[in-house]
Amino acid sequence: MKAQDLEDRLIEFAVSVIRACKFLDQSFASQHLSKQLIRSTTSVALNYGEARGGESTRDYLHKMKICLKELRESYINLKIQKGADLITNIELIDSLLDENNQLISIFVVSIKNTKTI
Repeated sequence: MKAQDLEDRLIEFAVSVIRACKFLDQSFASQHLSKQLIRSTTSVALNYGEARGGESTRDYLHKMKICLKELRESYINLKIQKGADLITNIELIDSLLDENNQLISIFVVSIKNTKTI
């Protein structure tokens, strides 16, 4: 996958999460988790942009690892929201979870491959 394609995919993932969060109820739990989810998913796209402009391999790896941490946080957040029935559109949340999981796999492989260079 090309770097620009991955960046576009990360942006689309963040946009999808923002759109999904618009339909949550106004409970404390929904508000708390949705705000954190938006922060973590947008952070991935923003940090990946920074990683692409990294000053060194070490800088690149550091930012990629931040992206991976944020993706893992997002994944757990989505699972909590699904388990608590905060996002009731099962098809939507399952698609977000699937995309999140695929992105985690991409970052794990990318980090691993960069370390071996």
